[in-house]
Amino acid sequence: MPPMPATMTEGSVPRQLRSLALPMVWGLLATMSFNVVDTFFVAQLGKAPLAAMSFTFPVVMLLTSMGIGLGAGTSSAVARGVGAGDSNRAQRLSTDAVTLTLLLSVTVCLLGWLTIDPLFTLLGASPELLPLIHQYMSVWYISAPCLLVPMVALASLRAMGLSQIQGTLMGVAALFNAALDPILIFGLLGAPRLELAGAAWATLITRSVTLVVALYVLRARVGLLVNPIAPWEKLLKSWRAVVHVGLPAMAANMIIPLASAIVVMMVARYGNDAVAGLGIAVRIEPVALIAFYALSGVVGPFFGQNHAAGKRARLVEAQRILLVFCLGFGVLLATILLLFGPLIAGMFTDHPEVAAVAVRYLAIVPFSYGAYGLVMSCNAAFNGLGTPWPAMLLSLCRVLVIFLPLAGLLQYLWGLDGLFMAAAITNVIVGIWAWRWLRWQLKHEQPNY
Repeated sequence: MPPMPATMTEGSVPRQLRSLALPMVWGLLATMSFNVVDTFFVAQLGKAPLAAMSFTFPVVMLLTSMGIGLGAGTSSAVARGVGAGDSNRAQRLSTDAVTLTLLLSVTVCLLGWLTIDPLFTLLGASPELLPLIHQYMSVWYISAPCLLVPMVALASLRAMGLSQIQGTLMGVAALFNAALDPILIFGLLGAPRLELAGAAWATLITRSVTLVVALYVLRARVGLLVNPIAPWEKLLKSWRAVVHVGLPAMAANMIIPLASAIVVMMVARYGNDAVAGLGIAVRIEPVALIAFYALSGVVGPFFGQNHAAGKRARLVEAQRILLVFCLGFGVLLATILLLFGPLIAGMFTDHPEVAAVAVRYLAIVPFSYGAYGLVMSCNAAFNGLGTPWPAMLLSLCRVLVIFLPLAGLLQYLWGLDGLFMAAAITNVIVGIWAWRWLRWQLKHEQPNY
């Protein structure tokens, strides 16, 4: 096969990052709206279904983080293959990564499906909420492999610089889910009224369609998906290349929802209203951070291709651009959420106690969003360079060494506000640390392919 074009190694760095990230912004915005749309419609059912869905958030994010990690490993390995001019290797990596993701996701989701009640009891769900949680998660777990496999398949497209295909597919899927949600939740157009379970069924149907389309594009449009049956030695070689970055990236991403689970347990002490309010805030937050997610999604492939091609000056310039954008855009986000937080929370609930918690979160934590965006981009850069352990260490220390001690102390002093302040302070500390570490790495890193 002729070499695939390394499209990220030439041209203006800021223009290239912008052109790669913009399609991802719209696609991710649409994907993030899955949770926001689900939350909006479920909130119309009352406080109990909303609180039940809020308890599921850490588990949903945990499995999503598994897909993000495997996608990071795939994107890094494929991008470095493309940057080094080895197209056959890129094909094999992409195909074998999809196979690995399918095997892992089915295994993990089967275990999750069998342990719904004990797991959410451990997370602090009350007995009256457990039946509602079971309704939702028993269907959601079935849909999870249809989420994770496309995430990894589309990561290969990002590695080639084809983020616009991913953005379009994600946008169409979100519109489809938004149309299905009210039909299945409220029983419109002759459909059965499934209430909370309807949100999960809408997700399952949408993700199944997305899976089919993503595999078709990977196979027929770009030729990255080849025969999945290969000698065991070749499979192991591909899987090692993927998990070299993917396993640390997966662990780093899983640390965040584990911290979210701990936060939910802390907030549960204040009652179901507080948990429901937190649930609204943490579903608004990913939408606010969408530009940072999009940027980090293309930073990894950008660093991977340029690193394999030996274009160090482009990497140094990219890091400077990341700093300026993240801090500037972070200030803008914090100002908007401070001013319009009450209005936004009021769109999701008319219960003052629930809205008050969401408003307090959106008034405190967003002032650290710029630093958090920098952490995401630096972690993606480390993964793209093929050196994932700094990203894992940063994530681990972020939660265990900095956040949890701060959360315990500040919650004791100032209650919920203290907990939210701990999250903001942690983001700032780790943002400074990540940027300085990446700068050091770029001075000493040698091409790794």
